[in-house]
Amino acid sequence: MTIARELESAGADMLEIGFPYSDPVADGPVIQASSKKALDNGMDLKLLFQQLKDLRKFVKIPVLLMGYVNPLLQYGVENFCKACAEVGVDGLIVPDLPMVEYEEFYKETFQQYGISNIFLITPQTTPERIRKIDALTNGFIYMVSSSATTGKNLSLSQVTEDYFSRVAAMELKNPAMIGFGISDQASFDKACQYANGAIIGTAFVKAIEDGDLKANIQGFMKGFAQ
Repeated sequence: MTIARELESAGADMLEIGFPYSDPVADGPVIQASSKKALDNGMDLKLLFQQLKDLRKFVKIPVLLMGYVNPLLQYGVENFCKACAEVGVDGLIVPDLPMVEYEEFYKETFQQYGISNIFLITPQTTPERIRKIDALTNGFIYMVSSSATTGKNLSLSQVTEDYFSRVAAMELKNPAMIGFGISDQASFDKACQYANGAIIGTAFVKAIEDGDLKANIQGFMKGFAQ
């Protein structure tokens, strides 16, 4: 809870909390290592929700959970969504949940409990699919900056800038946030030129690995001050 409180205090607009999985296919080495450490220490979804039960006593900004579909299915989709609603989680990012399965099997359950499902798009996502995702979205669209895993530095090749520009020109009804590779002020500012904001994961995990937690968080956030 300390991390969440300090991030909000330092100016974060939103919190993304990962729930660990043994095969985090979209994540790079840093997030993989953090997931393994959490699992080795006994973390599971039941414990996560216990830890989050007082979340809304301390945090007012939107909170998302990010993880993979297997733990969600094992927990039970309705049980999971209900638990999210009970602790004040606003939405989920589940990269390997197929859009067609969400729409056919889970959309009504998510909506019943007021949980937004955040879809991801990549440079390879077709305009037709992006439009479909936009129609199904009631939060924001997560723009993956490249086809790499998390933790790779944002490389603004012409292909990447064309992708960002192409999505911006579509004038989607939902805001877009760029993630994967946002690690410093320059990459953050560049992402915000094309989207409504940026998501920082790996760089933050690295920043709080050692030393004074509160001081590390405050120092990290100052590095992204607008």
